[in-house]
Amino acid sequence: MAENYGCPAPSRPNFLLLLADDLGLGDLGSFGNRSLRTPHLDGLARDGVRLTQHLAAASVCSPSRAAFLTGRYPVRLGMVTTNGARVLQWAAVSGRLPTSEITFAKILQEQGYATGLIGKWHLGLNCESPTDHCHHPLNHGFDSFFGVPFTLMGDCLQAEPSEKRARLQGPLDLGAQLLLLSLLCLAAGKVTGLLGLRWVPWVLGPGCGALLLACTSRLLGVFIVHADCFLMRDHQVVQQPLKFEASTGLFLREAEAFIHRHQARPFLLLVSFLHVHIPLVTSPAFRGRSAHGAYGDNVEELDWMVGRLLAALDGAGLGHRTLVYFTSDHGASLEARAGGARLGGSNGVHRGGKGMGGWEGGIRVPGLVRWPGTLPAGRLVPEPTSLMYLFPTVVRLAGGWVPADREVDGWDLMPALLGTAQAAGHDFLLHYCEARLHAVRWFDRSSRTVWKLHFATPRFDPPGSGTCLGFPACACSGRRMTRHRRPLLFDLTADPGETRPLQGPMATRRRVEAAVARMLRTRPPPRGPAPRPCTQHLEPAPAALLLARTALCLRPPDPRPLTPTRPPTTNFPGATADPGLRLSHPGTHIRVLNIWVYSNTEIPTSGDSHIQTLTSRDSYIRGFLHPGILTSGDSHFW
Repeated sequence: MAENYGCPAPSRPNFLLLLADDLGLGDLGSFGNRSLRTPHLDGLARDGVRLTQHLAAASVCSPSRAAFLTGRYPVRLGMVTTNGARVLQWAAVSGRLPTSEITFAKILQEQGYATGLIGKWHLGLNCESPTDHCHHPLNHGFDSFFGVPFTLMGDCLQAEPSEKRARLQGPLDLGAQLLLLSLLCLAAGKVTGLLGLRWVPWVLGPGCGALLLACTSRLLGVFIVHADCFLMRDHQVVQQPLKFEASTGLFLREAEAFIHRHQARPFLLLVSFLHVHIPLVTSPAFRGRSAHGAYGDNVEELDWMVGRLLAALDGAGLGHRTLVYFTSDHGASLEARAGGARLGGSNGVHRGGKGMGGWEGGIRVPGLVRWPGTLPAGRLVPEPTSLMYLFPTVVRLAGGWVPADREVDGWDLMPALLGTAQAAGHDFLLHYCEARLHAVRWFDRSSRTVWKLHFATPRFDPPGSGTCLGFPACACSGRRMTRHRRPLLFDLTADPGETRPLQGPMATRRRVEAAVARMLRTRPPPRGPAPRPCTQHLEPAPAALLLARTALCLRPPDPRPLTPTRPPTTNFPGATADPGLRLSHPGTHIRVLNIWVYSNTEIPTSGDSHIQTLTSRDSYIRGFLHPGILTSGDSHFW
C-alpha cells in the first residue's frame, strides 16, 4: 500500500518511464559530456534527482529488462543463458519472461491504472504456437502495446554490423563452395572418363545443392527482416517489416495520444526507445548535426523525443501529478563498429561496456527522476541504486503491495529521492554475466565507501584495448574470460574507473572479504514457489563463482538430515583444513559447510582424500578451498 514518506505528495501519481537502449553514462551533459547536446535530459536532471551510481542488473538487454520490470535478479527468473547467447536471438523463440512473474505493470493494472508499453519489448512472445502470445506484454500487465516484440538490429536494415545474417551466411557460403568444387571435380572425371558416373544425379546433384545454398544465403537477410523486424499493435501485426525510418514519429504520436487519452485517470506509460541501439536509425532532420557522427545524431534525437514527451505531459497539465523516470537498460557498446567506424557511445570514466558482466561501464547507467512539487530539484543520490528498485517504488506509490510470496530484490527509492532519510537499499549488489557471478559490490555505510570484488573478468582482445573486437561482446566463460585466483578488489569511491586494483593493506582486503562472507551466510534462500529453474540454464559452474551464487539460484533446503562425513584433509597447496567441513547427501543438492570456494584452481575429482564426491549430476567441486566463509544450512545448487 502507499506509504507516508514524511512530505505531502499526490496520491496515486502517474508514471512516465523512459528506457533508452544501449545509452552510455557519458553520453549526457548531466553526467559529464560536453560535446553532445542533450538539453531536455539535462533539464530533467536539473529539475529532479540524479542517481549517480545507478546500476543495471545485467549488461545486456533481455535479462536487464526482465529485472527492471519485476524487481528481481535475472537468474531468479530463468532469464539467463550459459551458451553465450546472452539475450533472445529470434522473435519466434519459445519462452522467456515467465507468466508466473509479477511485473509492476501487472500490479498497477490491478490498482486501476491504465498501463501502456510503446517501443521495444525483447522479452519473448510465444510458447507453443505462433499465435499463443503467452509472453506478450499484454500478458504481463500492459493494457496496450504498440511496438516491436523483438529488438532493433543491423539485420533489420540489412546493414552492418550484422548480428545474425553474417554468422548464418558463413556456413551456407562454405557449403556452396564445397559443393561447387565437388561438381567441378566430378564433371572433370566424367568428361575424361576417369569416373564412370551418370550425369544425374552424381554430377548435377552437387551443382543443384550449391545453387540452393547460394540462393538461401542471399535471401537470408530478407527472411530475417520479415521474421524479426515487425510492428505490433496489441496482438496484431500492423507492419511487416517495420519501416524504421518512420518509427520515431509513430512512437511519439502513440505516446502523446496515450497521455491525452488518460488525463482523467492514473496511468503508467513505459516508453522503451529503439534509440540508441545499432544500426542507429535517425530521422533526416538530425543526421549530421552532432560532433560524434551517427551515434551522436541518434543521442540528440533521443533527447528531442524526451522533450516532446515532457511537453505533452505539461501541455495536459499533468506535470506535477507525474513521476518521470529515465534510464538505460545497460551501458554503451564498445564493440559496435561498421567499416572501421565506432558506432557505440561513451561510458565516461568507467571501464568496460555492454556485455561485460562486472565492469562498471556495462552496468552503470544514467538515472533521472522528476516529480515537481514532491522531489527536490537538483538533488544527487550517490549511493548504489538499481533498476530493480523501481519495482517497489512504483508499486507502493500506486497503493499496491510488494508480493510476499517471492524474493523481491528491489528497495523503495523514495526515502533516497526525498532526502528524508539515509538511502535504504542493498549493502551488496551482485553482478552476473549470464548465469555466472562475476563481481560483488559492497557499500560500507560506516565509511561511505563502495568496494567491488571481481571474481572473473573478460579478456580484452586485443590486450589492453578495453574491448573484445571481432566478437559481438566479451565472453562470460571459457578461454576468453579470466578467473582470478584472488578476486580483484577496487575502491570505487576513490577509483570509479577501476584502474587500480587494491594491493594492500591486507587488513582492508580481509575486512571486505569478511563482509561478503557475512552476507552469504545470512542471506535467506528464495521464498515461495521456485522461480523458473535456474538449472535449465546452468552447467556446473567455475568454483570461483560459487562464492556469491548462494541466494540466487537455490532450491529450498533439503529437509533430510545431513549425513556426517569425515573431515577432509588438505594435501594440495594453499588450502587449509577446517574441521567443520562436511559435504553430504546424494541427490541434486550440494550442502557445503564452512567453506569458501574461492577460485578455479583445478584439483582432481577421483580418489582424493579432500573431496567426497556426491552421487548426483553435480558430483564434484572444483576449487581452491578457503575456510570459514559459509556456514551450516547454506545450500548450493550450481
